[in-house]
Amino acid sequence: MRALIQRVSAARVTVDDRITGEIGPGLLILVCAMQGDTEAQADQLAAKIARLRIFKDDAGKMNRSVVDAGGAALVVSQFTLAADTSRGNRPGFSAAAPPDEGHRLYEYFSGAVRGQGIAVENGEFGADMAVSLTNDGPVTIWMEI
Repeated sequence: MRALIQRVSAARVTVDDRITGEIGPGLLILVCAMQGDTEAQADQLAAKIARLRIFKDDAGKMNRSVVDAGGAALVVSQFTLAADTSRGNRPGFSAAAPPDEGHRLYEYFSGAVRGQGIAVENGEFGADMAVSLTNDGPVTIWMEI
């Protein structure tokens, strides 16, 4: 699984002018299931993200996790994280999991993040979404499990 994690002051996802998910301080997690990914990888990624120490402590150092900071997570499916740009100018996305499997693993991953003690909001799988965020720092981290 691939994820792009952004520490945010706030983030929101809308579909057709309807808010599907919205958080204050926490993490925006853009996630993509790749072909062959499993629940075990989703669990591992969720646990790693939950423990990732990217929030400031009282001394101003990045030493706290989203759990420590009491933050939430906005989890948004993003198949374009599977982009292959090695040939030509049009990215290919064949490395992404097929839509049914991607949707299943996206939902599973969201539950795994929730299982780490983090409040979770979601985008809408397969929808044309508008994501707005205030990146805090900015802190943006790429992860692949």
